[in-house]
Amino acid sequence: MLQNIWLIPLFPFVSSVLLILTAGQLPRRLIAIMGAGSVGLSALVVLAVGMQFMESQTPYTLTLWVWMQIGNFAPGFSFYVDQLTVVMMSVITGVGFLIHLYSTEFMDDDSDYSRYFAYMNMFVAAMLILVLADNLLLLYLGWEGVGVCSYLLVGFWYKDPVNGAASRKAFVITRVGDTAMALGLFLLFTELGTLQIQPMLDAANSRWVTGDTIPAIAALLLLGGAVGKSAQLPLHTWLPDAMAGPTPVSALIHAATMVTAGVYLIARTHGLFLLAPDVLMLVALVGLFTLLLAAFTALNQTDIKRILAYSTISQIGYMFLALGVGAWSAGIFHLMTHAFFKALLFLGAGAVVHCLHHEQNIFKMGGLRTKLPVVFWSFLIGSAALAALPFTSGFFSKDQILLSAFELHGSTGISTWVGPWLWAGGLVGAIVTAIYSFRLVFIVFYGEAKTEPDRQPGWRMAGPLSLLCVLSLIGGYFVLPLESVFPAAAEHHVSHLIEGISISIPLIGVFIAWLVYYKRSLPVEGFTESGFGKALRNFWYSGWAMDKLYDTLLVNPYTGTANAMRGEWLDKIYHGVVSLCQGLHALLSKSQGGKMRWYATSMVFGLIVLVTLVGWAS
Repeated sequence: MLQNIWLIPLFPFVSSVLLILTAGQLPRRLIAIMGAGSVGLSALVVLAVGMQFMESQTPYTLTLWVWMQIGNFAPGFSFYVDQLTVVMMSVITGVGFLIHLYSTEFMDDDSDYSRYFAYMNMFVAAMLILVLADNLLLLYLGWEGVGVCSYLLVGFWYKDPVNGAASRKAFVITRVGDTAMALGLFLLFTELGTLQIQPMLDAANSRWVTGDTIPAIAALLLLGGAVGKSAQLPLHTWLPDAMAGPTPVSALIHAATMVTAGVYLIARTHGLFLLAPDVLMLVALVGLFTLLLAAFTALNQTDIKRILAYSTISQIGYMFLALGVGAWSAGIFHLMTHAFFKALLFLGAGAVVHCLHHEQNIFKMGGLRTKLPVVFWSFLIGSAALAALPFTSGFFSKDQILLSAFELHGSTGISTWVGPWLWAGGLVGAIVTAIYSFRLVFIVFYGEAKTEPDRQPGWRMAGPLSLLCVLSLIGGYFVLPLESVFPAAAEHHVSHLIEGISISIPLIGVFIAWLVYYKRSLPVEGFTESGFGKALRNFWYSGWAMDKLYDTLLVNPYTGTANAMRGEWLDKIYHGVVSLCQGLHALLSKSQGGKMRWYATSMVFGLIVLVTLVGWAS
């Protein structure tokens, strides 16, 4: 079955092309079957490939053709399968299929049904190429493919200028990271002569030693690409605005595909990052600062989808923290569990919006616990996993990350005190995560109902929600066989006190949320309504004013310069040429009056002039 791995990206790709070529002329039922069914077929192939691969545990490479050949540089359109690839493909196709099935009902009233599934399937195909690629050039093709598809999907409802602006913002900001990544690829090829991932890593380890400058620069450039695609500080501001797209798009981008691409890139090239411990420490710090910034921002949002968007940024920050402290398997484990509970939360949010007349303000909701029971239980389980409550999937993966951070020590040249500080920062993020997660639950599903639902989710929406509920509960018990991909992880030897603190912090956060947002017995209004409290809330609500900072430093100077140059003297020359051409065209147009006598006179006059000139010249 391994020789058929090319079918995995082919099914959604062919479906996308057919949907584009037919331009919405197919029946909706057939469009739904092609859109969701193609991803379902890929998921079945992944299941068969995974079962066969787990028997041998031997990495497998399939070369379909040589992509290009320039001297000794001959990258192939080749796929590479190991344990990491199987995990990523399972998440993309498994969760992706559930999102597609959900979409068949959620988007049923949309006039662009076919275009929606064409973009979604192309997105899945590009992400599968990204994780299957055995060389960085093919990986970059998938990398740019998901970028283009995200632009199309975020701006899917393009008639609204706000949506168009959001899609352009996502495209431009991620291009910054993509440029850094391209420079990193150029550097690696120049120094090592190959972009084949495994040979490149072997060559890097044989040529360089830990702490050398060149691998540090290369790793830093790859980190730039990862930061842009995975929406980490400072290139994270595109992701909240990406909520302009349909909610299932948000689920696909945030849970199973695009934002995990940066995590996958660092994990796949971990051998290079191990040669640059300072850059690896930077990965951890980027993750820590991002998870804290996003968590406090989510705590102050009122839009249900933007709360989950900042939550995604925060959880990806935990994955970066895991990678930075060398907990590679824990980072990928959290990637998988996050795909389960974040897809559940986004699809649950989509069901709320779908049934509440497209209302997204959480303070205009309330009392939905009995009115939308399936959605309530979905949100409750998803929020519990997001908050990392004991025995949920998020608990197992996040606990591994925090304990690994605490045990970080000086074996990589890092001071022994760094680990406990990273652990403490992660705990602060964990308690805030628990607070904003259950703030959402208590405000939306309890209290007085402010908006009545006009429908109930059908089986195509309720089915994926139910299955994701199960995965969000039991996903933490899955054992990921990644020992042959990453260095063996050390066993945790922390005190029972440290373990107890890590477990109890999310519970304390839920208790605080219960006191503040459900019982309303914890008096916080005195602080939140004070001058300083309001200023702090507004600062956090704005995303720590990062957009304002970029507008001040980059956007406004650029647009100001462009506006100033609109009237520069050089333009007047071109405008003059245009005006002259337009004037001559007007004169010629007047000569076309439709009168035969005028045409004959003009021809005779022209002939006389021509004969006169010839005679004069001779």
